[in-house]
Order: sequence, then C-alpha cells, then structure tokens
Amino acid sequence: MPFLSENRNLLRWFYYSFLILLAILFANLWPQIQRPQPLILSIQAFQKVASVNEPIQPIPLENTLDPNKVLLGEKLFAEVRLSEDNRISCLACHAFNKGAADRRSHSVGVRGGVSEVNTPTMFNARHNFRLNWNGKFENLTDHLDGLLTNPKGMGMKWEVLIQKLRQVPDYPRVFSQIYLDGLTVTNIKDAIVVYEESLDTPNSRFDQFLRGNKQALTSTEQEGYRFFKDYGCVSCHQGINVGGNLFQRFGVMGDYFRDRGNLTPADLGRFNVTQDPADRFIFRVPSLRNVALTPPYF
Repeated sequence: MPFLSENRNLLRWFYYSFLILLAILFANLWPQIQRPQPLILSIQAFQKVASVNEPIQPIPLENTLDPNKVLLGEKLFAEVRLSEDNRISCLACHAFNKGAADRRSHSVGVRGGVSEVNTPTMFNARHNFRLNWNGKFENLTDHLDGLLTNPKGMGMKWEVLIQKLRQVPDYPRVFSQIYLDGLTVTNIKDAIVVYEESLDTPNSRFDQFLRGNKQALTSTEQEGYRFFKDYGCVSCHQGINVGGNLFQRFGVMGDYFRDRGNLTPADLGRFNVTQDPADRFIFRVPSLRNVALTPPYF
C-alpha cells in the first residue's frame, strides 16, 4: 500500500506541475492573442493587388514556352521558302526594327500583290482576342494559315512547302528532334505559332507602374494616364494589350468614312466576315502597346 500511495503523490505532482506550466504559457500568449496582428503582404501579392483595380493589366512575366520550338519557329519566321516566289518571309511585313510591322499603309506580298489594309504588329499579338483588323481569325494558327495561302500574301500551298523544306537537310533533322512525327504541316504551324507567342514586350515602365512601382512613371506621365482614364479612352483601349480585346465602330464621334470619302471594300470591316449590316465599319480596336513604333495610323 505505501507503494500505491507514493505513485498517487507522484501523479498528483505531475498534474499540478502541468497546470502551472499551462497557466504560465497562457499568460504569456494572451497579450498577443488580444493584439491585432500586422498584415504581411508579399511582393507578389502586392503586385497582383496593385493591378486588380486598373482597366489595363501588365503583360505577364511568366514564359513557359518550349525553347526548342521557339528557336525553330524563329528560323521559319525568317524563311523566304514560305512564300511562293522564295522572296518573302514573315519578317518582310513584321520587321522588328519597325515595331514588328512594316510602316506601310498597304503591305506588298508575292508577285507585287498589295494588301487591302496595313499590317498590324506581331508584338503581343497573342493577347488580341481576334486577329486581323476585321477579326477574321480567332487564333494565331488560323491567321498563319490564312496569310500563308493568301495569293496577295505569301501565295503558298502547304503540300508544296513541305516538299521545299524537306530539301533542306536541317529541317527534317530538327523537326524529328522536337516532334515525334517530324516535319508535318501541323508541326510547322505549331513551331511558328509558339515563336509568335514569344513575341511579348513585358516589363515596360508602364507595366512596372501597373504592378505597384509608382516611381516607374514621371508625374506628367501619371497625369496623362489619369486623363486617359477620365476622358474614357479606356472604354476601348483596355486589358493587357491596351486594346485588341473588343470590336468598335470606326468613327464613334463622327462619320469618319463619309467625311473622308473614297469608300473601299476594306472599309466595311467586320461586315466582310459576317455579312451582317450591323457590322459595317466595325473593326478590332488597335493595341496601343508600342504604338509610337507602328505608324501609319487610321
């Protein structure tokens, strides 16, 4: 019996010791529980919050594109064999020293063919919700197909292009290294489109401003941006591309084409795609990114 009594006393001692320790811990933690904790916001979170309430969004910094496809697409983008007469590459109308455009009112294709409108820039093109001024193409793949086979563009047939590229030893070899089925029409389109998707121009001073760095723009530039929003310019020029994400009538404030005169079929805009009378003079809103590099305008 003395042995049981000693065990009870030992257990009782541990029990009271535990209660005392618990009370001490609670007393130390209570002020911190009562005190509001400071908000800790990471830089990444701050960047997201800073841009949420803006009608214009920064170009994403992330790039998950396959670098091998980008390199192959870059080579094809400069390849004159993509044209019927072996004289014109994609770079002919999308020159990087001209803002990925050609600064002409009408572009010149194979055999002197002239486009109906000027060539839009390829920079940040993947962020446009439609391609071409009349929104004819929904994605870069369809746009590439239309441009390459257009008699006024590159005037090429895909089956002819395959044969031309197979005669260049490097192409079959590189395509086989990247694609399981090698050199095919689908893979040519894929490589070029992946390269076109890489033609972003991120992290401009304006993008840095949108991400929360208020010192990235001068006070005059910030005032200009405020006017840009206050005057309603952002009702059309918004989103990642500062445009390119909706259709709008050309001449919102007046009848532009009546005042200009000399109406052409291309001036009918989206109507040429839909044949809907309501789409006359409707166009995809231009992107204002790098706009200083891509005249002529209108």
